[in-house]
Amino acid sequence: MWHGWGVFDIADPMLESSVSALLGNVEALLTDGVASADPLITEAAQHLVVAGGKRFRPLLVGLGGHLGDPAAPQLVLAAAVVELTHLGTLYHDDVMDEAQVRRGAASANARWSNSVAILIGDYLFARAADIAADLGVEAVRIQARTFSRLVHGQIAETAGPRDTDPVAHYLQVVTDKTASLISTSARFGGMFGGSEPAVVAALARFGETIGVAFQLSDDLLDIASESTESGKTPGTDLREGVPTLPVLYALAPAEADPDPATARLREILPGGPVTDQARLEEALALLRESPALKRARETVRWYAEQARSQLAPIPDGPVRGALAGLCDVVVDRTG
Repeated sequence: MWHGWGVFDIADPMLESSVSALLGNVEALLTDGVASADPLITEAAQHLVVAGGKRFRPLLVGLGGHLGDPAAPQLVLAAAVVELTHLGTLYHDDVMDEAQVRRGAASANARWSNSVAILIGDYLFARAADIAADLGVEAVRIQARTFSRLVHGQIAETAGPRDTDPVAHYLQVVTDKTASLISTSARFGGMFGGSEPAVVAALARFGETIGVAFQLSDDLLDIASESTESGKTPGTDLREGVPTLPVLYALAPAEADPDPATARLREILPGGPVTDQARLEEALALLRESPALKRARETVRWYAEQARSQLAPIPDGPVRGALAGLCDVVVDRTG
């Protein structure tokens, strides 16, 4: 039923139907919730909403809510809060990356301007905060602290590793910039479904760990996929000079002589954007056959298994089975 990575099937038909209905309500709220009296703001704010997306964060809110009262009206609001926050970051990311395409359409900065894209991102953050206010002070506090982590992650990515290990730095960036909001999504599901505190805490831990695996698997697809399964043209990260985990593993100092493919990668990867198309294609081909990609896949699997182990406090049943299924999907999509 969930089309973020092809189709993710929830085994229990009642749970599947209920979560699908919730996601439909979230979609309607996203479209209506960003509408403005100003036609330009409405068009630009709805630009990424109507372009679709994985909706992974609302999905986690919905699944978490089914551990308590799945009919609680706050769940739709909470799912809209996390998705609007996520969408706001995408507008800002595209400006920082000078991206021309997002979700198969022209990015907001390419269609309008950097200034409009930045302001629309700010507008979406404001709409998320407005909706969070209807959920109470604690929800506002959690959303604000999550947003602080998102900003810390983006600044750390922009500044670079400085004096820290590049791999450790990258994993911390992923944890703050991506996994923190996924953690809040699962946490909100438990909170507003009325689950016990121990279950809410377990959902938050699960969300943070599966969030890291989720982002790392996207990074691997940018290299390993021959299609646009990741939502980007393969090689986008290399083209933009973003050092994702497989590249960091390939460039890490080796104790022994590297294999020929790794040695060649160290020659042709400049530590910045790869602008030459022939060099980009060579780097992608080498990475796809490299020990670094295999090691990165093992890292994704490790995080997915850690996430699975964090489901132990959650009652056995369809929801726990669906969350465990997400761990499998994250691993399987990277081969």
